[in-house]
Amino acid sequence: METAREVLVIGGSRYFGKRLIARLLAAGDRVTVLNRGSAAPPSGTVHLVADRDDEASLDSALGSRSFDVVVDQVCYTPRQAAVARRVFAGRTRRYVMTSTVEVYEYEDSIALVREDAVDPRNVPVDLGLPWHDPEFLESHYGEGKRQAESVFSVDPVFPFTAVRVAHVLGGDDDFTGRLTHYADRIRTGDPIAVPADNQPATYIHVEEIADFLAWTVGEDFTGPVNAASHGLLDTEELCAAVAAQLPEGRTVLQEVEVGETSPFSFTRAYGMDNSRATRLGFTFDDVRRWLPEAVAETLGKDA
Repeated sequence: METAREVLVIGGSRYFGKRLIARLLAAGDRVTVLNRGSAAPPSGTVHLVADRDDEASLDSALGSRSFDVVVDQVCYTPRQAAVARRVFAGRTRRYVMTSTVEVYEYEDSIALVREDAVDPRNVPVDLGLPWHDPEFLESHYGEGKRQAESVFSVDPVFPFTAVRVAHVLGGDDDFTGRLTHYADRIRTGDPIAVPADNQPATYIHVEEIADFLAWTVGEDFTGPVNAASHGLLDTEELCAAVAAQLPEGRTVLQEVEVGETSPFSFTRAYGMDNSRATRLGFTFDDVRRWLPEAVAETLGKDA
């Protein structure tokens, strides 16, 4: 019988984070959850309370603990990465950061984008930017993730991988409201604003990304890796899946040249190449197979 792994999950109190923790516990891992104390961790875990932005608080909460793997679900800035790099040096055998497709926000490519399009070792880091400002952070989400990856990747102090997650769909606990945005407009027949040149994107189901992260915990590869289901979807296909749950509704797409567009409506292609993860041994599902189920889960009784 294999020895249980010691796994620390930073964040993980909602959506695919809590699903990841459930998978780790089911696999027999000893799971520690670290957060600010705003949410209780799942039963069966050890709970540590600390402000990850406060190096002394984080160091004190960890004490003498060490881990086989750290899964960082809530690293958004290079400052947070720098703190984690210092605190976890010598405390973990491997560090997994949940990153995002948004690191490719400047890669306008018709072809699916591979990991080497953004090499974190070549991304400049500016710790002096106002990363503490919520408005700045929201408008620089992709940049924050890029720079955080860079902090961990340049002269690494532990084996590091960044899981670049596609847009996540599914689950009755989807807190983003993005599918609900479409449902509300289809139900009333109100216009859905989309770019005149509307481009597709890659997606992943909430259960699939939890599976992927749990699988990553047991692997030893390093560097960035894309996590996305096979296939691309555009706004029209998303609307069709939502409309199938709302037979009395009406879909009205309104093309706009400028101004705010609907969620998941993109003026550039947002597709990720998942071949590296596939070669490493993970089997992805097809987005069109799970899309109807994902929409039904999220809309639930509101459909």
